[in-house]
Amino acid sequence: MNILTRAWSESVTTLGAWTTLNLPVVAESLALIGHDYVCLDQQHGVSDDSSLVAGLIAIAAGGAAPLVRVPANEPSMISKALDCGAEGVIVPLVNDRHDAERAVQSCKYPPDGERSIGPIRPAGNGRGRSYGQAACIVMAESTSAVANIDEICSVRGVDAVYVGPADLAASLGCTPSLGVAPGVHAEAIATIVDSCARHGMVIGIHCGTTKQVLECAEMGFQMITISTDTQLLAAAATGRFDEVHEGLSVMPGVTKASSRSVPRGPAEQGKIY
Repeated sequence: MNILTRAWSESVTTLGAWTTLNLPVVAESLALIGHDYVCLDQQHGVSDDSSLVAGLIAIAAGGAAPLVRVPANEPSMISKALDCGAEGVIVPLVNDRHDAERAVQSCKYPPDGERSIGPIRPAGNGRGRSYGQAACIVMAESTSAVANIDEICSVRGVDAVYVGPADLAASLGCTPSLGVAPGVHAEAIATIVDSCARHGMVIGIHCGTTKQVLECAEMGFQMITISTDTQLLAAAATGRFDEVHEGLSVMPGVTKASSRSVPRGPAEQGKIY
């Protein structure tokens, strides 16, 4: 039982961070802050195989559980992430029982799965190569996943269902957003939450604001990603730039070098894609 599954078995709400940058020092910093887990994003981030081990070592050194969102539900991608030291993988686009079973088979050693034994390094903070079972976290992020959520939750070996709110919103014809948006988006997520509760399944989600995090915790989410490195960087840089710009604008005798207007992107709006 790894750090996360132990916490979930004790009904602990775990808080995590997401890193999309190819910078182990950033991953380590996020872990040192106190997050329960830090996820290296290989699906949409710039983290690649060459930086994977360094990132996982950095996260573990910071005391958090190292996770990887793999690019796809492919055995080779999943086993590589786990063999490199991830304590679990987040598998995208799991739409039905077959997809969930495929993810479990790739994550678990026999007799629970078909993962080949060959870890390059220990998972998490372990000192020896461990043959424990990694966490298999499947993403529900489409209307198909919502329709099939009961069968997904019934697959033995799935440790958690992670809601991808932006892709789910797009699948529903809504504007992509994090957290839970009103209307059909909230209804779809409520269906997932209800199914997970009935099956005793841990449920996770990606949030973009403190308000969203608190709302999701109240709804029963036990795995909540509260920030992303690029979002944090953009928000901090934007805040500092705006403060300085405002101060200079009222300072006599000071002419600002540039007055260009830059449109705010998704990161400042609390959204990722």
